[in-house]
Amino acid sequence: MNNQPSTDQYRGHETDHVLQNLRKRRAAEARFKWIGRAAIGLAMSFLAILFITIFSKGIPGFFQHYVTLEVYLDSERMDPEGDASVNSLYSGDAKGIINEALFQILQPEGRSAKKEARKIVSMGAEKRLRNMVLDDPSILGKTISVQFALDDDIDSFMRGFIDRDTPEADRRISDTMIGFIDRLSQENLISYEISDYLFFGSASRNAEMAGIKGAFVGSMITLAICLSIAFPLGVATAVYLEEFAPKTRFTEFIEININNLAAVPSVVFGILGLAIFINLFGIPRSIPLVGGIVLALMTLPTIIISSRAALSAVPPSIKDAALSLGASKHQAIFHHVVPLALPGMLTGTIIGMAQALGETAPLLMIGMVAFIVDIPGGVTDPATVLPVQIFMWADFAERMFIYKTSAAIIVLLAFLITMNIGAIWLRKKLERRW
Repeated sequence: MNNQPSTDQYRGHETDHVLQNLRKRRAAEARFKWIGRAAIGLAMSFLAILFITIFSKGIPGFFQHYVTLEVYLDSERMDPEGDASVNSLYSGDAKGIINEALFQILQPEGRSAKKEARKIVSMGAEKRLRNMVLDDPSILGKTISVQFALDDDIDSFMRGFIDRDTPEADRRISDTMIGFIDRLSQENLISYEISDYLFFGSASRNAEMAGIKGAFVGSMITLAICLSIAFPLGVATAVYLEEFAPKTRFTEFIEININNLAAVPSVVFGILGLAIFINLFGIPRSIPLVGGIVLALMTLPTIIISSRAALSAVPPSIKDAALSLGASKHQAIFHHVVPLALPGMLTGTIIGMAQALGETAPLLMIGMVAFIVDIPGGVTDPATVLPVQIFMWADFAERMFIYKTSAAIIVLLAFLITMNIGAIWLRKKLERRW
Protein backbone atom coordinates (compact mmCIF):
# COMPACT_ATOMS: atom_id res chain seq x y z
CA MET A 1 0.00 0.00 0.00
CA ASN A 2 1.47 3.39 -1.02
CA ASN A 3 1.51 5.85 1.99
CA GLN A 4 3.33 8.74 0.19
CA PRO A 5 1.30 11.95 -0.29
CA SER A 6 -0.13 12.48 -3.75
CA THR A 7 0.62 15.36 -6.11
CA ASP A 8 -2.75 16.96 -5.31
CA GLN A 9 -1.86 16.95 -1.61
CA TYR A 10 1.46 18.71 -2.37
CA ARG A 11 -0.37 21.29 -4.44
CA GLY A 12 -2.88 21.79 -1.66
CA HIS A 13 -0.12 22.45 0.84
CA GLU A 14 1.62 24.87 -1.53
CA THR A 15 -1.62 26.72 -2.18
CA ASP A 16 -2.30 27.06 1.55
CA HIS A 17 1.25 28.31 2.09
CA VAL A 18 0.92 30.88 -0.72
CA LEU A 19 -2.45 32.07 0.57
CA GLN A 20 -1.06 32.34 4.09
CA ASN A 21 1.88 34.45 2.81
CA LEU A 22 -0.50 36.64 0.83
CA ARG A 23 -2.63 37.23 3.91
CA LYS A 24 0.48 38.13 5.94
CA ARG A 25 1.69 40.45 3.19
CA ARG A 26 -1.68 42.18 2.91
CA ALA A 27 -1.91 42.49 6.69
CA ALA A 28 1.58 44.02 6.77
CA GLU A 29 0.64 46.45 3.99
CA ALA A 30 -2.54 47.38 5.82
CA ARG A 31 -0.59 47.98 9.06
CA PHE A 32 1.97 50.09 7.22
CA LYS A 33 -0.83 52.11 5.61
CA TRP A 34 -2.48 52.77 8.98
CA ILE A 35 0.86 53.64 10.58
CA GLY A 36 1.48 56.14 7.78
CA ARG A 37 -1.98 57.62 8.19
CA ALA A 38 -1.49 57.84 11.95
CA ALA A 39 1.86 59.58 11.46
CA ILE A 40 0.31 62.09 9.07
CA GLY A 41 -2.62 62.61 11.44
CA LEU A 42 -0.26 63.17 14.38
CA ALA A 43 1.81 65.65 12.38
CA MET A 44 -1.33 67.50 11.27
CA SER A 45 -2.57 67.55 14.87
CA PHE A 46 0.65 69.16 16.08
CA LEU A 47 0.51 71.63 13.20
CA ALA A 48 -3.11 72.46 14.05
CA ILE A 49 -2.21 72.98 17.71
CA LEU A 50 0.63 75.28 16.67
CA PHE A 51 -1.56 77.37 14.39
CA ILE A 52 -4.43 77.49 16.87
CA THR A 53 -2.05 78.67 19.60
CA ILE A 54 -0.48 81.32 17.38
CA PHE A 55 -3.77 82.60 15.96
CA SER A 56 -5.60 82.57 19.30
CA LYS A 57 -2.96 84.90 20.71
CA GLY A 58 -2.08 86.66 17.49
CA ILE A 59 -5.51 87.82 16.32
CA PRO A 60 -6.06 89.92 19.50
CA GLY A 61 -2.60 91.39 18.86
CA PHE A 62 -3.94 93.10 15.75
CA PHE A 63 -6.35 95.07 17.94
CA GLN A 64 -6.06 97.37 20.94
CA HIS A 65 -8.21 99.76 22.96
CA TYR A 66 -8.43 103.48 22.18
CA VAL A 67 -10.05 106.40 23.95
CA THR A 68 -11.65 109.19 21.92
CA LEU A 69 -11.10 112.74 23.23
CA GLU A 70 -12.25 116.15 22.03
CA VAL A 71 -8.98 118.10 21.93
CA TYR A 72 -8.75 121.87 21.56
CA LEU A 73 -5.50 122.65 19.71
CA ASP A 74 -4.56 126.00 21.21
CA SER A 75 -2.18 127.52 18.65
CA GLU A 76 -0.02 129.35 21.21
CA ARG A 77 0.41 126.30 23.42
CA MET A 78 0.76 123.73 20.64
CA ASP A 79 2.94 125.80 18.30
CA PRO A 80 4.70 128.50 20.34
CA GLU A 81 6.96 129.61 17.46
CA GLY A 82 4.07 129.83 15.02
CA ASP A 83 5.74 128.00 12.12
CA ALA A 84 4.35 124.48 12.68
CA SER A 85 7.90 123.10 12.60
CA VAL A 86 9.08 119.99 14.39
CA ASN A 87 11.11 122.03 16.89
CA SER A 88 8.18 124.31 17.64
CA LEU A 89 5.73 121.44 18.14
CA TYR A 90 8.14 119.55 20.42
CA SER A 91 8.63 122.66 22.54
CA GLY A 92 4.85 123.09 22.81
CA ASP A 93 2.55 121.71 25.48
CA ALA A 94 0.90 118.79 23.64
CA LYS A 95 0.84 116.74 26.82
CA GLY A 96 -0.98 119.45 28.76
CA ILE A 97 -3.56 119.84 25.98
CA ILE A 98 -4.32 116.11 26.02
CA ASN A 99 -4.56 116.04 29.81
CA GLU A 100 -7.01 118.96 29.81
CA ALA A 101 -9.24 117.13 27.32
CA LEU A 102 -9.14 114.07 29.57
CA PHE A 103 -9.80 116.08 32.75
CA GLN A 104 -12.88 117.69 31.20
CA ILE A 105 -14.49 114.25 31.03
CA LEU A 106 -13.19 112.65 34.24
CA GLN A 107 -13.23 115.73 36.53
CA PRO A 108 -10.48 114.39 38.83
CA GLU A 109 -10.27 116.05 42.24
CA GLY A 110 -6.92 116.47 43.85
CA ARG A 111 -3.36 115.98 42.73
CA SER A 112 -3.37 112.23 43.26
CA ALA A 113 -6.50 111.70 41.14
CA LYS A 114 -5.06 113.82 38.31
CA LYS A 115 -1.88 111.76 38.40
CA GLU A 116 -3.90 108.57 38.05
CA ALA A 117 -5.95 110.06 35.20
CA ARG A 118 -2.82 110.96 33.23
CA LYS A 119 -1.74 107.29 33.26
CA ILE A 120 -4.79 106.19 31.27
CA VAL A 121 -3.55 107.53 27.94
CA SER A 122 -0.44 106.07 26.30
CA MET A 123 2.83 107.97 26.36
CA GLY A 124 2.66 108.05 22.56
CA ALA A 125 -0.38 110.35 22.60
CA GLU A 126 1.78 113.49 22.36
CA LYS A 127 3.62 112.20 19.31
CA ARG A 128 0.34 111.32 17.61
CA LEU A 129 -1.01 114.82 18.18
CA ARG A 130 2.20 116.44 16.88
CA ASN A 131 2.17 114.28 13.76
CA MET A 132 -1.42 115.27 13.06
CA VAL A 133 -0.44 118.95 13.18
CA LEU A 134 2.60 118.31 10.98
CA ASP A 135 0.40 116.60 8.40
CA ASP A 136 -2.28 119.29 8.51
CA PRO A 137 -1.33 122.61 10.23
CA SER A 138 -4.79 124.01 9.46
CA ILE A 139 -6.26 122.11 12.44
CA LEU A 140 -4.48 124.48 14.85
CA GLY A 141 -6.98 126.57 16.77
CA LYS A 142 -9.74 123.98 16.27
CA THR A 143 -11.36 121.32 18.43
CA ILE A 144 -10.89 117.90 16.88
CA SER A 145 -11.80 114.36 17.86
CA VAL A 146 -8.70 112.21 18.31
CA GLN A 147 -8.28 108.53 19.22
CA PHE A 148 -5.43 107.86 21.60
CA ALA A 149 -4.18 104.42 22.57
CA LEU A 150 -4.77 103.36 26.16
CA ASP A 151 -1.85 102.42 28.37
CA ASP A 152 -0.76 98.77 28.34
CA ASP A 153 -2.08 98.12 31.86
CA ILE A 154 -5.42 99.68 31.02
CA ASP A 155 -5.64 97.60 27.86
CA SER A 156 -4.91 94.45 29.89
CA PHE A 157 -7.68 95.42 32.30
CA MET A 158 -10.12 95.93 29.43
CA ARG A 159 -9.22 92.47 28.09
CA GLY A 160 -9.99 90.93 31.48
CA PHE A 161 -6.45 90.04 32.53
CA ILE A 162 -6.56 92.29 35.57
CA ASP A 163 -9.39 91.44 37.97
CA ARG A 164 -11.06 94.38 39.66
CA ASP A 165 -11.90 92.11 42.63
CA THR A 166 -8.19 91.61 43.35
CA PRO A 167 -6.98 93.71 46.29
CA GLU A 168 -5.68 97.08 45.14
CA ALA A 169 -2.20 96.42 46.52
CA ASP A 170 -1.90 93.29 44.33
CA ARG A 171 -2.85 94.79 40.96
CA ARG A 172 -1.15 97.27 38.68
CA ILE A 173 -4.00 99.79 38.47
CA SER A 174 -5.68 101.57 41.35
CA ASP A 175 -9.34 101.75 42.30
CA THR A 176 -9.37 105.40 41.24
CA MET A 177 -8.14 104.48 37.77
CA ILE A 178 -10.76 101.72 37.49
CA GLY A 179 -13.43 104.30 38.31
CA PHE A 180 -12.13 106.56 35.55
CA ILE A 181 -12.15 103.64 33.08
CA ASP A 182 -15.74 102.80 34.00
CA ARG A 183 -16.77 106.40 33.41
CA LEU A 184 -15.12 106.48 29.97
CA SER A 185 -16.75 103.16 29.09
CA GLN A 186 -20.19 104.36 30.17
CA GLU A 187 -19.84 107.36 27.85
CA ASN A 188 -18.78 105.02 24.98
CA LEU A 189 -15.44 106.77 24.59
CA ILE A 190 -13.37 103.55 24.70
CA SER A 191 -13.30 101.43 21.54
CA TYR A 192 -11.59 98.20 20.48
CA GLU A 193 -10.13 98.67 17.00
CA ILE A 194 -7.38 97.53 14.65
CA SER A 195 -4.03 98.66 15.99
CA ASP A 196 -2.40 101.22 13.73
CA TYR A 197 0.62 101.17 16.03
CA LEU A 198 1.29 97.52 15.13
CA PHE A 199 1.54 98.26 11.41
CA PHE A 200 2.94 101.79 11.44
CA GLY A 201 4.86 101.90 14.70
CA SER A 202 8.44 100.88 15.37
CA ALA A 203 10.40 99.45 18.29
CA SER A 204 9.23 100.71 21.68
CA ARG A 205 9.47 99.69 25.33
CA ASN A 206 5.80 100.58 25.70
CA ALA A 207 3.76 97.64 24.46
CA GLU A 208 0.84 99.72 23.22
CA MET A 209 3.17 101.76 20.95
CA ALA A 210 5.31 98.92 19.59
CA GLY A 211 5.03 98.09 15.89
CA ILE A 212 6.65 96.13 13.08
CA LYS A 213 7.14 98.83 10.43
CA GLY A 214 10.82 99.41 11.18
CA ALA A 215 11.59 95.70 11.33
CA PHE A 216 9.58 95.04 8.16
CA VAL A 217 11.46 97.73 6.21
CA GLY A 218 14.75 96.38 7.56
CA SER A 219 13.79 92.87 6.43
CA MET A 220 12.94 94.06 2.92
CA ILE A 221 16.23 95.98 2.55
CA THR A 222 18.22 93.02 3.90
CA LEU A 223 16.45 90.58 1.57
CA ALA A 224 17.02 92.88 -1.41
CA ILE A 225 20.76 92.87 -0.71
CA CYS A 226 20.70 89.10 -0.20
CA LEU A 227 18.89 88.54 -3.50
CA SER A 228 21.12 90.89 -5.50
CA ILE A 229 24.21 88.98 -4.32
CA ALA A 230 23.04 85.37 -4.00
CA PHE A 231 21.02 84.98 -7.21
CA PRO A 232 23.61 86.01 -9.83
CA LEU A 233 26.49 84.34 -7.99
CA GLY A 234 24.51 81.15 -7.35
CA VAL A 235 23.28 80.83 -10.94
CA ALA A 236 26.70 81.63 -12.41
CA THR A 237 28.36 79.06 -10.16
CA ALA A 238 25.77 76.42 -11.02
CA VAL A 239 26.14 77.03 -14.77
CA TYR A 240 29.93 76.84 -14.57
CA LEU A 241 30.02 73.66 -12.46
CA GLU A 242 27.33 71.91 -14.49
CA GLU A 243 28.27 72.93 -18.03
CA PHE A 244 31.84 74.24 -18.22
CA ALA A 245 33.96 72.96 -15.32
CA PRO A 246 36.12 69.92 -16.09
CA LYS A 247 35.42 66.88 -13.95
CA THR A 248 38.55 66.92 -11.83
CA ARG A 249 39.27 66.28 -8.18
CA PHE A 250 39.30 70.02 -7.57
CA THR A 251 35.76 70.49 -8.91
CA GLU A 252 34.61 67.43 -6.99
CA PHE A 253 36.12 68.99 -3.85
CA ILE A 254 34.18 72.21 -4.55
CA GLU A 255 30.93 70.32 -5.11
CA ILE A 256 31.33 68.34 -1.90
CA ASN A 257 31.97 71.51 0.09
CA ILE A 258 28.95 73.26 -1.45
CA ASN A 259 26.78 70.34 -0.35
CA ASN A 260 28.35 70.46 3.11
CA LEU A 261 27.76 74.22 3.40
CA ALA A 262 24.05 73.66 2.79
CA ALA A 263 23.95 71.68 6.06
CA VAL A 264 26.04 74.11 8.15
CA PRO A 265 24.06 75.73 11.02
CA SER A 266 23.10 79.30 10.21
CA VAL A 267 24.78 80.66 13.33
CA VAL A 268 28.15 79.72 11.79
CA PHE A 269 27.53 82.18 8.97
CA GLY A 270 26.78 84.82 11.60
CA ILE A 271 30.13 84.13 13.26
CA LEU A 272 31.78 84.37 9.83
CA GLY A 273 30.14 87.74 9.18
CA LEU A 274 31.14 88.99 12.62
CA ALA A 275 34.77 87.93 12.17
CA ILE A 276 35.27 89.13 8.59
CA PHE A 277 32.91 91.99 7.75
CA ILE A 278 32.72 93.63 11.17
CA ASN A 279 35.98 92.85 12.96
CA LEU A 280 38.28 92.64 9.90
CA PHE A 281 36.78 95.21 7.52
CA GLY A 282 35.29 97.44 10.21
CA ILE A 283 31.77 97.65 8.76
CA PRO A 284 29.30 98.96 11.39
CA ARG A 285 27.08 96.51 13.24
CA SER A 286 23.34 96.28 12.85
CA ILE A 287 23.08 97.50 9.26
CA PRO A 288 21.22 95.76 6.43
CA LEU A 289 24.36 95.67 4.28
CA VAL A 290 26.13 93.20 6.57
CA GLY A 291 22.93 91.28 7.23
CA GLY A 292 22.25 90.91 3.51
CA ILE A 293 25.78 89.68 2.79
CA VAL A 294 25.62 87.11 5.61
CA LEU A 295 22.23 85.84 4.45
CA ALA A 296 23.53 85.70 0.86
CA LEU A 297 26.41 83.48 1.96
CA MET A 298 23.95 81.26 3.82
CA THR A 299 21.56 81.08 0.85
CA LEU A 300 24.18 80.49 -1.87
CA PRO A 301 24.48 76.68 -1.39
CA THR A 302 20.69 76.27 -1.67
CA ILE A 303 20.55 78.30 -4.89
CA ILE A 304 23.57 76.53 -6.40
CA ILE A 305 22.22 73.05 -5.65
CA SER A 306 18.71 73.82 -6.93
CA SER A 307 20.08 75.56 -10.04
CA ARG A 308 22.33 72.61 -10.87
CA ALA A 309 19.39 70.25 -10.46
CA ALA A 310 17.34 72.44 -12.83
CA LEU A 311 20.13 72.46 -15.40
CA SER A 312 20.60 68.71 -15.26
CA ALA A 313 16.84 68.21 -15.71
CA VAL A 314 16.98 69.83 -19.17
CA PRO A 315 17.24 67.01 -21.76
CA PRO A 316 20.71 66.80 -23.39
CA SER A 317 19.01 66.69 -26.76
CA ILE A 318 18.20 70.42 -26.45
CA LYS A 319 21.87 71.34 -26.31
CA ASP A 320 22.81 68.74 -28.89
CA ALA A 321 20.23 70.08 -31.31
CA ALA A 322 21.53 73.63 -30.89
CA LEU A 323 25.11 72.49 -31.40
CA SER A 324 24.16 70.51 -34.49
CA LEU A 325 22.61 73.64 -36.02
CA GLY A 326 25.88 75.53 -35.68
CA ALA A 327 25.47 77.25 -32.30
CA SER A 328 28.53 77.60 -30.11
CA LYS A 329 28.65 75.97 -26.71
CA HIS A 330 27.99 79.30 -24.99
CA GLN A 331 25.05 80.02 -27.29
CA ALA A 332 23.57 76.56 -26.75
CA ILE A 333 23.80 76.91 -22.97
CA PHE A 334 22.76 80.53 -22.49
CA HIS A 335 20.16 80.69 -25.29
CA HIS A 336 18.53 77.30 -24.77
CA VAL A 337 19.55 75.39 -21.64
CA VAL A 338 19.52 78.22 -19.09
CA PRO A 339 16.13 79.68 -20.18
CA LEU A 340 14.56 76.23 -19.88
CA ALA A 341 16.15 75.70 -16.45
CA LEU A 342 15.20 79.18 -15.22
CA PRO A 343 11.88 78.14 -13.57
CA GLY A 344 13.72 75.65 -11.35
CA MET A 345 16.39 78.23 -10.58
CA LEU A 346 13.81 80.83 -9.59
CA THR A 347 11.95 78.29 -7.46
CA GLY A 348 15.13 77.42 -5.55
CA THR A 349 15.95 81.11 -5.15
CA ILE A 350 12.52 81.96 -3.74
CA ILE A 351 12.73 79.05 -1.30
CA GLY A 352 16.19 80.24 -0.26
CA MET A 353 14.87 83.79 0.22
CA ALA A 354 12.01 82.46 2.32
CA GLN A 355 14.52 80.62 4.48
CA ALA A 356 16.61 83.79 4.81
CA LEU A 357 13.51 85.82 5.77
CA GLY A 358 12.94 83.62 8.81
CA GLU A 359 16.55 83.49 10.03
CA THR A 360 17.46 84.99 13.39
CA ALA A 361 20.69 83.41 14.66
CA PRO A 362 23.15 84.84 12.07
CA LEU A 363 21.65 88.32 12.42
CA LEU A 364 21.94 88.20 16.20
CA MET A 365 25.65 87.52 15.81
CA ILE A 366 26.19 90.67 13.73
CA GLY A 367 24.30 92.91 16.14
CA MET A 368 20.95 93.36 14.40
CA VAL A 369 19.32 92.82 17.78
CA ALA A 370 19.88 96.49 18.60
CA PHE A 371 16.94 98.61 19.77
CA ILE A 372 16.20 100.67 16.64
CA VAL A 373 13.39 103.24 16.85
CA ASP A 374 13.88 105.01 13.50
CA ILE A 375 12.78 103.52 10.18
CA PRO A 376 15.90 102.61 8.12
CA GLY A 377 16.25 104.61 4.93
CA GLY A 378 19.20 102.84 3.34
CA VAL A 379 21.59 99.90 3.46
CA THR A 380 23.90 101.62 5.96
CA ASP A 381 21.25 102.83 8.41
CA PRO A 382 20.90 100.89 11.68
CA ALA A 383 18.06 98.40 11.39
CA THR A 384 16.59 95.21 12.71
CA VAL A 385 14.52 92.53 10.96
CA LEU A 386 11.16 90.93 11.66
CA PRO A 387 12.40 87.60 13.15
CA VAL A 388 14.76 89.47 15.49
CA GLN A 389 11.94 91.85 16.48
CA ILE A 390 9.82 88.83 17.36
CA PHE A 391 12.71 87.41 19.38
CA MET A 392 13.07 90.68 21.30
CA TRP A 393 9.34 91.04 22.01
CA ALA A 394 9.12 87.45 23.26
CA ASP A 395 11.56 88.38 26.02
CA PHE A 396 9.45 91.26 27.38
CA ALA A 397 7.23 90.64 30.40
CA GLU A 398 4.22 92.80 29.50
CA ARG A 399 1.18 90.76 28.47
CA MET A 400 0.43 92.92 25.44
CA PHE A 401 3.84 92.01 24.00
CA ILE A 402 2.70 88.37 24.00
CA TYR A 403 -0.14 89.27 21.64
CA LYS A 404 2.00 91.52 19.49
CA THR A 405 4.64 88.78 19.24
CA SER A 406 2.04 86.32 17.99
CA ALA A 407 0.64 88.94 15.59
CA ALA A 408 4.12 89.56 14.18
CA ILE A 409 4.59 85.79 13.79
CA ILE A 410 1.35 85.66 11.78
CA VAL A 411 2.65 88.44 9.52
CA LEU A 412 5.96 86.60 9.07
CA LEU A 413 4.17 83.31 8.34
CA ALA A 414 1.97 85.08 5.81
CA PHE A 415 5.04 86.30 3.93
CA LEU A 416 6.73 82.91 4.10
CA ILE A 417 3.62 81.12 2.83
CA THR A 418 3.17 83.75 0.10
CA MET A 419 6.76 83.27 -1.07
CA ASN A 420 6.40 79.49 -1.14
CA ILE A 421 3.09 79.72 -3.00
CA GLY A 422 4.79 82.09 -5.44
CA ALA A 423 7.56 79.55 -5.98
CA ILE A 424 5.03 76.78 -6.69
CA TRP A 425 3.01 79.01 -9.03
CA LEU A 426 6.14 80.13 -10.87
CA ARG A 427 7.30 76.57 -11.34
CA LYS A 428 3.90 75.46 -12.65
CA LYS A 429 3.65 78.51 -14.89
CA LEU A 430 7.05 78.29 -16.55
CA GLU A 431 8.10 74.68 -16.42
CA ARG A 432 7.96 72.39 -19.44
CA ARG A 433 7.39 68.66 -19.31
CA TRP A 434 9.57 66.48 -21.50
